[in-house]
Amino acid sequence: MRQRRTSHPGIWLLGVVVTASMACGRDATSVPATAPSGQTIKPQQADTPPATTAPTTQPTTAPATQPTEYLRPAPPAARMHVQARHAMVDRQIANPRDDRLPVTNERVLEAMRTVPRHVFVPAGIARLAHADRPLAIGHDQTISQPYIVALMTELLAVTPQSRILEIGTGSGYQAAVLAHLTPHVYTIEIVAPLGRTAARVLKEQGYDEVHCRIGDGYRGWPEAAPFDGILVTCAAEDIPRPLWDQLRPGGRIVIPVGPEHQVQNLVVVHKRPDGGRRTETISTVRFVPMTGEAQRQ
Repeated sequence: MRQRRTSHPGIWLLGVVVTASMACGRDATSVPATAPSGQTIKPQQADTPPATTAPTTQPTTAPATQPTEYLRPAPPAARMHVQARHAMVDRQIANPRDDRLPVTNERVLEAMRTVPRHVFVPAGIARLAHADRPLAIGHDQTISQPYIVALMTELLAVTPQSRILEIGTGSGYQAAVLAHLTPHVYTIEIVAPLGRTAARVLKEQGYDEVHCRIGDGYRGWPEAAPFDGILVTCAAEDIPRPLWDQLRPGGRIVIPVGPEHQVQNLVVVHKRPDGGRRTETISTVRFVPMTGEAQRQ
């Protein structure tokens, strides 16, 4: 599969678009956006005033150290495919063989080594679970490639005390990864059959700390707020106001921001103590749009 460099130095993402319905609508594997000539388009600032955009030479969102007092036991299925998961982390995420920026947070890497990715994909394609690509999981949806899951998780800077909201449960894999970093995980899925399947698999694997809901993620989960971090898996032209209101001061949102069917930016938006925004642009990407109420705004 061909890969192309994104506009953020060191990050490579798969040069394909595979749609996947998520709680916020239809997610896409993030890909570099290119001009007609084939040149990579440089990232633009997210349209989220007031905001300042940090230089994109190196993301600064992952702290150097993380508390390690929360150690979650491995789920039952983690006994299988151990070598495949370790190879996935080593070759695709921690020490990529191309110019992707490595994920370095050891807690994130250990979560990726532990979560049994194969149980979150259909049995017929379980042999492909650890491939460096998205996979179809039914209902015209996909599970994101491992590198994207790890990168967005690292950017969220989760601590054991963090309360995290995921918009777009999908297969449940991302929520499981987050559950190895904090016991306070909330996830919303708009596609009811997918949400039920994800909740069942998470329960079978003992992820009782993951709270699942079927519904439109645009409105968030107000009764569980405030959140220290929110991870969104589809593009919006701006951060939905309900999600911003549910973010704790000092928290952050990881989200692709930009127009529908055009170039977007993967950004990390920090909420200042006074409610203002500080935006870091990580990479030029292309995600399919947030649907539901987001499209009616």
